[in-house]
Amino acid sequence: MKAYELLYIIDPAANDEIRAGVSARIDVAITSEGGTVDSVDSWGKRKLAYEIDGLEEGEYILINFHANPTQIAELDRVLRINDAVKRHMVVRRQEEE
Repeated sequence: MKAYELLYIIDPAANDEIRAGVSARIDVAITSEGGTVDSVDSWGKRKLAYEIDGLEEGEYILINFHANPTQIAELDRVLRINDAVKRHMVVRRQEEE
């Protein structure tokens, strides 16, 4: 398994139920084929560099995880179809020794 990090921006107007649903769906996409979530770090609300769908702020969440490269396509699909997630980026990270 390879190490990845996912940074996504969620609509700040989304309620706790929607945030929990997004988080649960991401966990399922990562762990369905044996992947593991290493850490979840919420950065809170931050001003966006440019407006996205009329929003000037977004809530940033960073997830470090290990997964098979084949799972990344499914994770990307899950994030694209979710309306609460405004932007996301999955990046392969170096293994820590």
